[in-house]
Amino acid sequence: MYKVTVFGLGFVGLTTALGFAEKGHTTFGFDVNHERMEMIIKGVIPFMEPGLNEALTRHLDNKFFLVENPIDAVRQSDFIFLCVGTPCGANGQADLKYIYSAINMFSDILNDGKYRVMVIKSTVPPSTTQEKVTSYLRERGLIPGKAFGISNNPEFLREGRCWDDFINADRIVCGVCDDKSSQMLQTLYREFNAPFFAVSLNTAEFIKYLSNTLLSTMISYANEMSKIGDVIGDIDIKDAFKVLHIDKRWGGCNMASYVYPGCGYGGYCLPKDTQAMYAASLEKGFEPMILKKVIETNESMPDFMAHKICKILSPSDNIGILGLSFKPDSDDVRDSASGKIIAKLIEAGYHNLLAYDPIANEAFKKDNEEFKLIYCASLEEIQKRADVLVILTAWQEFLNVNEIYPDKTIIDCRYVL
Repeated sequence: MYKVTVFGLGFVGLTTALGFAEKGHTTFGFDVNHERMEMIIKGVIPFMEPGLNEALTRHLDNKFFLVENPIDAVRQSDFIFLCVGTPCGANGQADLKYIYSAINMFSDILNDGKYRVMVIKSTVPPSTTQEKVTSYLRERGLIPGKAFGISNNPEFLREGRCWDDFINADRIVCGVCDDKSSQMLQTLYREFNAPFFAVSLNTAEFIKYLSNTLLSTMISYANEMSKIGDVIGDIDIKDAFKVLHIDKRWGGCNMASYVYPGCGYGGYCLPKDTQAMYAASLEKGFEPMILKKVIETNESMPDFMAHKICKILSPSDNIGILGLSFKPDSDDVRDSASGKIIAKLIEAGYHNLLAYDPIANEAFKKDNEEFKLIYCASLEEIQKRADVLVILTAWQEFLNVNEIYPDKTIIDCRYVL
């Protein structure tokens, strides 16, 4: 069994650390966010993710150890996994500052005679590991492939399904540049019983973006078609898409949640990854027009939905917003369509706004303090206080709200009723 140090304990990092612990490896976790570290030390997951609470209970101080000083952990480890954030830069490029910051913490150890594999699990555009991270290391006198290995290992985790997606992976992809790193990674993942693909560094990164930009494109395609249907009129958009999903050419795959209209894609991954892939291509001298239009379509959805709401309601109406997270079964409010639509409504003079989300009220309130919303604790409370309900996130609790409250006016921006 190996020893693994994980930098960054967000959705990906904590799942990775606990997943390897589940398979018998000793894992060390470190995060610069002290509040997050304190919560995890107490056995509390700092975000909603089914399965992780139980895994943390099983492995904390058993196979999974939090460390205040990552240097000692790295010195013991065979693998160093970087699971830190890679936010969008000013021009859409992936910002690598957190990767470089993490490397700075342990770079002095890499030439100590123990062969380790440094693994970039953070999502970065194709060519990042090979051209940028490797160059950063070489500037510090560190040559990958000699005293240590460098690899990337993109994640394919869905928020709300992270634990199951990691433990029951449908594929494991590792970008490698030397045989020893490849062999060690195959051994590390041997107990996962999933197809293992050792490919070039650029290919592994490309596979990740191939996946996410396809999802973005399908969502924007569906949203653009729903806008066409809305403009033409007398089209049941929900039923039309349900019939589309029956097409046998889908081959039994389940892409219905992506090829389905709504308010646009949000969260952390799809917006930044689609933007980063577009920016990376521009850097190489090619403008990918489909991705450009995907981004433009997604950015147009809040205006479209806000306009749709404003056509029906007046500023004097008490409007109840149902759903604040970017998707159901998650408390993640980053880049959520709800936030963008609420901002548009406020800009248009609509200030009598109430909001309810099954789990994301506090997270949304913390991230959007400028919004003077009235937050309700239940569906029952918001329907009593609001004149009209607007569905912005397709939580299961909202899917039959028209049947529960048949006399209430409801605007369905997710086409779920």
